[in-house]
Amino acid sequence: MSNKPLVYFLCTGNSCRSQIADGFLNALGSDKYEVKSAGLEAHGLNPRAVQAMKEAGVDINGNSSNVIDTETLNRATYVITLCGHADEHCPVILNKNVIKWHWGFEDPAKAAGTEEEIMAQFRDVRDAIKARIEQFLKDGE
Repeated sequence: MSNKPLVYFLCTGNSCRSQIADGFLNALGSDKYEVKSAGLEAHGLNPRAVQAMKEAGVDINGNSSNVIDTETLNRATYVITLCGHADEHCPVILNKNVIKWHWGFEDPAKAAGTEEEIMAQFRDVRDAIKARIEQFLKDGE
């Protein structure tokens, strides 16, 4: 177990947004934070999320899609939900010292259109999440 503060990113399926956030915080801040992600369900790693992250120079291909672990949830320093569904249905956190935030992003997995249009949505969400992670690393919030 690490002495670093644990950031636990949560989403509905742990396939896109939470994986992207996990990838960026690991790439940019693993010296400061322990990073984990999970979902209310495990939908598997979305190949388009992997591709969008690869284009940004971050390899998340080895990540796994996980269901929320109560023990991890209760030892987290930060619990950050990335979709409204996860925010509303997050399990009860027993650790009263946890800092819980909601960073809402559109679900790129629901994008429609041509492959290029769908990938454009993934890239937009990826870039928005990266900007939010960079702000978190700069300001600690």
